[in-house]
Order: sequence, then structure tokens, then C-alpha cells
Amino acid sequence: MADDYTPPQVWTFDAENGGEWAKQNRPTSGATHERALPQGKHNFQLHSLGTPNGQKVTIMFEELLELGETGAEYDAYLINIGEGDQFSSGFVALNPNSKIPALYDREADARIFESGNIVLYLAEKFGQLLPTDIKTRTEAMNWLFWLQGSAPYLGGGFGHFYAYAPHPMQYPIDRFTMEAKRQLDVLDKRLADNRYLAGDAYSIADIVTWPWYGGLVRGALYDAAEFIDAKSYGNVMRWADEIAERPAVKRGRIVNRRMGPKSEQLVERHDASDFELRTEDKINPDD
Repeated sequence: MADDYTPPQVWTFDAENGGEWAKQNRPTSGATHERALPQGKHNFQLHSLGTPNGQKVTIMFEELLELGETGAEYDAYLINIGEGDQFSSGFVALNPNSKIPALYDREADARIFESGNIVLYLAEKFGQLLPTDIKTRTEAMNWLFWLQGSAPYLGGGFGHFYAYAPHPMQYPIDRFTMEAKRQLDVLDKRLADNRYLAGDAYSIADIVTWPWYGGLVRGALYDAAEFIDAKSYGNVMRWADEIAERPAVKRGRIVNRRMGPKSEQLVERHDASDFELRTEDKINPDD
């Protein structure tokens, strides 16, 4: 341990310690206030934010719709985690872990949380974007679970200490940067001989991985592409650029988004026409 730090006898919550997201790092779960979630007209009710984890689900919905699955129409409502919307009674009832995204399927009367589980649920419900032969399906699931286990090191590790910590700290930045680069190397070697992560066919493995690692090498995460030498991962770049051109990905990545140019924001989504009828209230209703 560093000479200037002594762990407390018992760690306690300090809302002023930890920078921009300190107030979200509390040690207790459950609702902090009463608020019901809004409800739209579709079977699927999504409550989320356009972060990489949120993009996984909206891209999945848009890919299903692109495939002609009209039953995949959905309402997407914004959860503003900076304002604590994830701690409302309505959201906690949907996801007791208070993390986006969370989905309600009216037809099944089922709540679904954890982004990877939501994408898998939709793939199985519609029989799409998940290989059926056991070998290729298992390969897709390998990478789905790899992503769910690896991305926290990229987001909560590298991303937090590089972009959000209250002051630069060399050890955690160096440690998590090396892990992020190792993970990119894992992907780069896999994609050297495979068009997609599960093999020749695009699948949920690509859908869940692209917002994080595709976003990183394309400069959409933490403004860090040059810092991590993204161009050295040529196979990841090829894969990321190809997926970025998919129409469903172009739509899905902007749903529930409140960052970047307004042309890349659709705070709520209730109909396919919302992508064309981009009125100011739909772009950012609080402006």
C-alpha cells in the first residue's frame, strides 16, 4: 500500500469521495424514492440509457426488426443515472440491482435484467441471431460470457480511472490499460481468421461486444483510441467498422442517448418513425 494511505477500520459511504459518480457508489440497495415507470403501447418496455450496455439491447431490437420480426417493436424510455432514476421504486421493481438496462415483457409477464441476459432472452424468444448447431452456438456463448466478464475491466476499470476519477492515479490507470489492451489482443487474434466472433455469421456475440470494444477502437469511448494504439488491432478495427455500417446498428446506438451531436441522440423511442421524425422534444426533451 502507498505510504500516504491507511485503510479505515471499517469502510463507510462518503458521497464526496470519488468524483462525478461518487453518489452512485453507495453501499446499500433498494429504492430511494417512489416513482412509477412510464408505459408505452408495445409488448416490450425498455428502460435504459445509451451507454455501451444500453446499446447492446437497442441494437438487438433493431436487428430483430430489420429481420422482419414485427413482434420486436419496443418502447424505450430514458433512465438518467446521473439523476438517480435507477433508484426509483419502479425501476428497482424491474431490476433490484439498479443498473441499466432493464426490460419488461408483457406477454410473458417477465422482467429481464443484465444486458447479456436480455439479448440472449430476445435471441431465444425470436429464434434469431444465435446459431442453432451446438458447436457454433457454444462459440457464440463463449464470447457472450467473455464480454460480460471482461467489459467491467474496460468500463469500471480503465474507463473509470482514466476518464472519471477525481484525479489521475498512475497505478490503476496503468494496470487497467494493460488489461484493456490484453483483451483487445484476445479479440484481434480471434478475428484474424473469423469474420465474426462466432465464425462466419453475425450473432449476439458481436452485438454485445461491439458497443464496448468496437466503440473503444473507433474513438467513441473515453477519447482513448490513440492512447491505447487502436490502429494496431487491425482485425478488431475491420470488424468494428463493418458492424458500424449495419442499418440496425446505426439506429440502435442512438436510442436513449444523451451525449454527442444531437443528430446522434434519440432520447426516447416508441416507433420506427421516430428515427426520421426527429423533433426537438424527441432529441432532448429537457433542453
